[in-house]
Amino acid sequence: MRDVTLQNIFEHHIAQKYLTRSGIAHAISVAYHAFNLAKEENLDVDIAAKAGLLHDMGHFTWYRNGKWDYDLYRQNDIHAIKGAERAHKLLIRLGENPIRARTIALAILFHTDSFLPTNDIERTALQQIVKKADEKDEEEGGLHHYREIDLERARESIRRLDNLIDAEEDKELSS
Repeated sequence: MRDVTLQNIFEHHIAQKYLTRSGIAHAISVAYHAFNLAKEENLDVDIAAKAGLLHDMGHFTWYRNGKWDYDLYRQNDIHAIKGAERAHKLLIRLGENPIRARTIALAILFHTDSFLPTNDIERTALQQIVKKADEKDEEEGGLHHYREIDLERARESIRRLDNLIDAEEDKELSS
């Protein structure tokens, strides 16, 4: 049994604030990609989906005049650092296991190379999955952050992914 579900996260006002600003449709897509990649690799699908959902929580500061500013982002990006911190704090506040919260935060921290001085970091399998999941949903010029989704459709997508995660965890328990 999970301590925190995606729905718990999604409905929290802090998650809503940052997911709305970085793109709810993109966050949900990355969560699904991360889930599927983790399932293929026999990794923790819950941790992967949570990291996928929260991976861009740090983008808030790269908005100018209410719109995503891709050039400003590319020049000054530290969204992975800010996002990892925000996600960790949110997950702990919601009651996530501290070890799992740390693992999710580190996957968020290393989901991009944009803030790193060099490209030679060695990622864990989970960190690689979150990076790949994000790349699968990217659009040129950061347009993936502009895609829209109806809030009720977003909630239904989150509930459906929670059910998929529960089904995978049930399979593991019965094996």
